Amino acid sequence: MSDLNVLFISIDSLRRDMLGAYESPFDWVTEMDVKTPNLDRFAEKAITFDNHYAGSLPCMPARREWDTGIQEFPWRGWGPIEAYDTTLAEKARNAGVLTKLITDHFHLFQHGSSGYYEDYHGFEFVRGHEDDLWKTQPYGADETLLQQVGYDLDNDPAETSTEVTDPAANPDHVRDPYDLEQYRPRWKYVRNVAGFDDQTDFFAAKVFSKAAGWLHDNTDWDQWLLRIDEFDVHEPFHCPEPYASMYTDKDPRDPDLPVWPYYGRTDKGQAALTDRELAFLRSQFAGKVTMADNWLGQVFNELDEQELWNETAVIITSDHGFLLGEHGWIGKMSPDFDLVAQTPLFVWHPDSDQPGTTIESLTSAVDLHETVLDLLGAETDTETHSKSLLPIIEGETTQHRDWALYGWWHSDINITDGTHTYMVPIQEDVPLYNYSTMQMSAQSPFTPTDGYEGAESGQFLPYTDASVWKQQYPSMSLVRKPRLYDTDADPTQSENIVSESPSVKTEMDDLLHEALNNMAVPDEVYEQYGLGE
Repeated sequence: MSDLNVLFISIDSLRRDMLGAYESPFDWVTEMDVKTPNLDRFAEKAITFDNHYAGSLPCMPARREWDTGIQEFPWRGWGPIEAYDTTLAEKARNAGVLTKLITDHFHLFQHGSSGYYEDYHGFEFVRGHEDDLWKTQPYGADETLLQQVGYDLDNDPAETSTEVTDPAANPDHVRDPYDLEQYRPRWKYVRNVAGFDDQTDFFAAKVFSKAAGWLHDNTDWDQWLLRIDEFDVHEPFHCPEPYASMYTDKDPRDPDLPVWPYYGRTDKGQAALTDRELAFLRSQFAGKVTMADNWLGQVFNELDEQELWNETAVIITSDHGFLLGEHGWIGKMSPDFDLVAQTPLFVWHPDSDQPGTTIESLTSAVDLHETVLDLLGAETDTETHSKSLLPIIEGETTQHRDWALYGWWHSDINITDGTHTYMVPIQEDVPLYNYSTMQMSAQSPFTPTDGYEGAESGQFLPYTDASVWKQQYPSMSLVRKPRLYDTDADPTQSENIVSESPSVKTEMDDLLHEALNNMAVPDEVYEQYGLGE
């Protein structure tokens, strides 16, 4: 096999159960029948991985796994590429491969992020998604959309305090849309998209069109890595037509119907939603899925026209899913049910003898780092947590992993053996630390660095001699007590069997201990999850 080009595509927040290649155990998804013809067509020729799990959540921790092959969520949160890291783009360029990044994922460029784009030979950034700090005009923003993204316009800005309130401490507080002390105001999105007329103005259209154009213009290079990081299907779920009306009979411009939910329980607090509001959010999420799929088709068409399929490996995946009322939650900051943690993965390899097949082997997001390098013929690194999928893709083996570990730093930890999922609460009375070479606000990464009083510096990590900052933060459990699910028998994860299956719980405890040992976690991590070293 000659070394291949690699097209590595991530579509943010893409739920696998909305794709034709995967089944959904939830009736509302089946009844909605979300249209994804391009991904369905791709799945017919690619290998579909049916037991693929996220690792470090959410967005930037996931990308750090893809970029570095390091899985760090038990001891490190949202943050930069570290000084001791060697990125995917750097390894590829050291192997003589041209590298390009095309993205609308503005978190790559925010406070708390660095090193995610600098190693590419070229990058293009489509501005304006979510609360990208881009436009400040028009001052008089679209009032309907302001209400749909979560503002209460009955509050008179002149009478509203400009004090920045912590939404976690006061979740029912509605911020003034003209409060200039905020670092992440939702009014940014409303101004950013002012003047958008049709779907060609929206983000998936721009990113995938630019990627198709790049494929058309860069055929002279011997070998390349094209990284497409598409921030849709991420909220706000603000869709142009025809997608906004595709899965609902409601008026998509009704100011009482939200397009940007707050994370949390759907039955109380700031995230509370009526059945009507929740149904509308589901329809707009589905509309975004179909919109992203439609514009992804342009990339596939260019691969067809340039006859690139026979010399290009294509990987399509997502960082995580999104709860849309299941289990009583909205968003991704929730217990890590499979709707969040079990992600889609499709791989096209021109030399594989398994096109159109489904692989049941347990795989993890961190494995994509070594997989891309293997496909490029670039040097891989045995010191990472990543394990190449190429032996499975080429049919040399069917066994890959005994466990996959996933979760959020500062919260609960989860492990699966491919049949059971096990959620273990973090002990909030045990000290929690974040380790990084950079001083940062680990629990508020989008704001200036703050709160580093008492930080220690030293060589605390097992895979680097670099000195890092060790800073204590509070932790937060969302499950409180262990949860165990048999996902074969109970794919909706509706029955916690931890009490009636003590032997399985013991096996999963042992597996979690094995995983943490394998990762050489800092000593306090065992205590945080109630395990002995």
